[in-house]
Amino acid sequence: MNIQVLLSTMHQSKIDWLDKFNLQTNAIIINQCDKNEYIKIDKNFKEVEVYSYNELGVGKSRNSALIRSNADICLMADDDMRYVDGYEKIVLDAFRNNPYADVILFNVAIEDAEGNINLKVKKNSKVKFYNYLKYGTVNIAFRREVIIKNNIFFSLLFGGGARYGSGEDTLFLTECIKKGLTIYSNKEIIAEIKYRPSSWFKGYSEKYYYDKGALFAAINRRFSYLLMLQYLIRKKKNIGGNISFVEAMTFMINGIKDFNNK
Repeated sequence: MNIQVLLSTMHQSKIDWLDKFNLQTNAIIINQCDKNEYIKIDKNFKEVEVYSYNELGVGKSRNSALIRSNADICLMADDDMRYVDGYEKIVLDAFRNNPYADVILFNVAIEDAEGNINLKVKKNSKVKFYNYLKYGTVNIAFRREVIIKNNIFFSLLFGGGARYGSGEDTLFLTECIKKGLTIYSNKEIIAEIKYRPSSWFKGYSEKYYYDKGALFAAINRRFSYLLMLQYLIRKKKNIGGNISFVEAMTFMINGIKDFNNK
């Protein structure tokens, strides 16, 4: 088996920025900027392909990388990651030891504004419909052939540069679950992310809750209001300031209704 990192970035003009990722496998990088260009680089005896496109939308970026990949295993990546030494062996061993896994969600050590490290994967286990929502793109590794055969791609409506601010990763995993793919979590850390202000999160605003409502409608129209309620209960401590609990719920209901009516 071989691995490719599929990385999305924007406005990169120099090659030396590749060093910060600590890539030890082949990679495909989609650089959304003001030009159209293709460059292939041999780095540490690995092949890195950089495609630059004059376009926007993280879902479009991730799909561009996916359709160009020829690897057995794909690792999804953002441009604020740095892979740990030996991540290739960690990932390959996990798939070899679990031949029935179609998708494996690995730990990424994410630093918050206070310098604390957050790890989303607490144990090695099977991931179900009731506990997959917490994982993001940077956790995802998958067998490419299974994803392609099941026609699973990233939404063009959700994520940075799209109509709704985030959620393309959640919808990707939603499709994996709906189509019966086998998903596991793995406690091994494959990368680190240093804190930096989010490029899409601008606080718990009206748009934030509206977009969350739309996301829950996209996940499951029938249970969208139930998903909304569990989210509001879990995130109750984050609601405050200029937006009350009732207002947050109203904004999310508007997002659900508007998405369902489109």
